[in-house]
Amino acid sequence: MKKTIILTIAALVIGVTSCKKLDVVNPNQPTTAVFWKTADDAQKGVNSIYSTFHRAGLCRWFFFATIVRSDEGWSTSPDANLQNNFDLFINNDYNYGNYTGIWADLYIGIARTNQVIDNVPNINMDAGLKARYIAEAKFLRGLFYFHLASLWGNVPLQLQSSTPVDLPATASRDQVWAQVQKDLTEAAANLPANYSGADVGRATKGAANALLAKAFMQQRKFQEALAPLQAVIQSGVYTLTSNYQDNFLSTTENNSESVFEYNNALNPNDNHDDDTDPNNQDNLNYGSSLPPFFAPRPIGFTDGQARRWPLAEFEAERTTNNQRDPRLAATYLYAFTDERGPDFSLIYGQTFTQRYGNAVNNDVWFRKMLNDQNGTATGDSFHSPNNYRFIRYADVLLMYAECLNETNATAQAYQYVDKVRQRAGLATLTSVKPGMNHDQFLAQIKHERVTELTGEGHRWNDLARWGDLDKPLSARDSGFQNFVKGKNELLPIPQQDLDINPNLKQNPGY
Repeated sequence: MKKTIILTIAALVIGVTSCKKLDVVNPNQPTTAVFWKTADDAQKGVNSIYSTFHRAGLCRWFFFATIVRSDEGWSTSPDANLQNNFDLFINNDYNYGNYTGIWADLYIGIARTNQVIDNVPNINMDAGLKARYIAEAKFLRGLFYFHLASLWGNVPLQLQSSTPVDLPATASRDQVWAQVQKDLTEAAANLPANYSGADVGRATKGAANALLAKAFMQQRKFQEALAPLQAVIQSGVYTLTSNYQDNFLSTTENNSESVFEYNNALNPNDNHDDDTDPNNQDNLNYGSSLPPFFAPRPIGFTDGQARRWPLAEFEAERTTNNQRDPRLAATYLYAFTDERGPDFSLIYGQTFTQRYGNAVNNDVWFRKMLNDQNGTATGDSFHSPNNYRFIRYADVLLMYAECLNETNATAQAYQYVDKVRQRAGLATLTSVKPGMNHDQFLAQIKHERVTELTGEGHRWNDLARWGDLDKPLSARDSGFQNFVKGKNELLPIPQQDLDINPNLKQNPGY
């Protein structure tokens, strides 16, 4: 059964957004002066942070920034601004709403975490639960700043509850990473290894350690990343699922492979209204609105879809039983999702041929966050119940192997890649490619991360970490013809924020 840890707190935890103080007090809306008093208030405050994941910037446009902007995705949207800003590196509007929406939602989440961190220590309640709530907030603040460091780099650090007069200065990317490390280290010390009942899905010690390792790796601090990754692996909490696709089904969420996922819920009143529309509050804080934007036409809008080049990565080798890599069908919808071809490949309940005729169609669509495999045959929801698995144990194993390779322990790294390959039915690297040197093993890791993690939002950070973001990627993604090194690694700071805060600085090249 799905476990949800969402919603319920009023506007006080969204953060202060008005420009002036009003003289009239709304008696129906709680204020910070009367709210942060009980353990129930503390829980509601923490729950409100998790609900930030269901805002459009984080459940929808974030994936355009991490998937479509990378070389594994592209856009055929009729919206030229979407194509320009997310796919073609033509950032012609520094107030473009879909990436300023990501920025705003991340800072809304940070404002919520700060209120918990500032106010919960003063509540008279169980000390252990209090420590856990504060640790959850620190984990989530670390996660929000992880995304800001990855996408924008140099951003303001807001570490106390917001006020209308705040004008925080731009912090360097190194300073932001340092804060991420501090928050996640402190969170890991006070989070439990796992939960039961309705609390399943909350941040755990393993989630904090895995994200801490990701932060170290993005700075190429591979030695520092080893210890938190070892803590996750040695905890004994996580195992790979026997069925790869279980990681993308709404019926098998929070499974043994889940390190941290965004828990979504099905809205019983779903009428396809936007999930952040204040005029439709019954639809707030439900699920993910991404699927209609990635789903194939006519099911969805196909504003973001997949490049074809990764198909060859999956087809480069067969399983030990001479079958195709099973991860291919779980990753993509296209004419050969079923290896027998378009007459057998199902696209939301109909064969590819039934939907698109006999014409050759080269379109490929990302599948992992859609709902066709969850029994949806007629459409896909703006309030999808299918959880986003942000960190899986397979990712942890591949990260650990990469770090071992980068710290002169390539021979020890094989076993961790082998676990991932064996789940897919492939021969072990130990048996087919023994004795690789550092560069050969890194090339193999790059291949393994494509076949295991494509369409999950990690590709942009992978390319950045490897130093591979550059024009040569245009050989397989024409958008990179416009890529300017030293500029397009980061998004522009929203102009609207620069206009109201003289202490902010624009990123280089913009």
